[in-house]
Amino acid sequence: MNNARFHISDATLKRQRLMDRAFQALTTGSAWLVLIILFSIIISLFIGGWQALSAFGFNFLGSSEWNPVTEKFGALVPIYGTLVSSLIALIIAVPISFGIAVFLTEVAPHWLRRPIGTAVELLAAIPSIIYGMWGLFVFAPVMSQYVQPWLQARFGDNGFIGFLFQGAPLGIGMLPAGIILGIMIIPFVSSIMRDVFYTTPKFLKESAYAVGATHWEVVWRVVLPYARVGAVGGIFLGLGRALGETMAVTFVIGNAHRLNLSLFEPGNSISSTLANEFTEAVGDLHTSALIALGLVLFMITFAVLALAKLLLLSLESRDGVKT
Repeated sequence: MNNARFHISDATLKRQRLMDRAFQALTTGSAWLVLIILFSIIISLFIGGWQALSAFGFNFLGSSEWNPVTEKFGALVPIYGTLVSSLIALIIAVPISFGIAVFLTEVAPHWLRRPIGTAVELLAAIPSIIYGMWGLFVFAPVMSQYVQPWLQARFGDNGFIGFLFQGAPLGIGMLPAGIILGIMIIPFVSSIMRDVFYTTPKFLKESAYAVGATHWEVVWRVVLPYARVGAVGGIFLGLGRALGETMAVTFVIGNAHRLNLSLFEPGNSISSTLANEFTEAVGDLHTSALIALGLVLFMITFAVLALAKLLLLSLESRDGVKT
């Protein structure tokens, strides 16, 4: 009987070892698969855009000319439009997301937290093309009739920022595109901020309230320092989402290859350029230039995420030194 038990347990042990090896091989293979896909994308983009990169060199990044007829292509206008619209989105989304997260974690009654949190998260489920259609047919008329004339009247003559509000109030352009992007990334940033704010130990907040701290002081001096690493990560995640958005931006940015500092003027982004021209590209050089744009967008996104990782590591190391 003892021998039978020994053989059974030995067989079970061998089976468990095989399962552990299979599990390790599966997880390791999954990790390597991600790296293989990543490098495959980079290599394919580099090979596809090599013709344009070799033809224009670094001038491809510094030229604002984009003319398929003369086969002169430059990425400056799409790069500028991508960065500016994403920056506007962050300026709008970060404070609103912070307010939503603070309200849901510190201010709202418990019965109201779930409905509002669900409603905010539902914004992330709306397809981007719906945002674009809403932006073009509903938001753009409001911008052209009310918002842009008001901004132009208030700030158009300002010596420092007046150049940002010059031009006809068309309702489309860099500013509407940035606002639409801001609305789109609010659910992502606010959800992450809310979750990391919830990780703050209750005894820390209760101790602050016990010594007479207000809601704002608890958030600013206790919750935010404790959860700032996760909050910064959520902000950069929202920025990465804004950099790559396509359809919503295509509807409202104006799709014009003109470099203009005014936020009222039509512009272009890398993703909208690819969406508009890739299926209609004429000639190998035009196609190669579009693929090179995709490579530039990939590198911008990679740089943003790498910067976010370095910043998070810096914050974590600083917190470790303090503790």
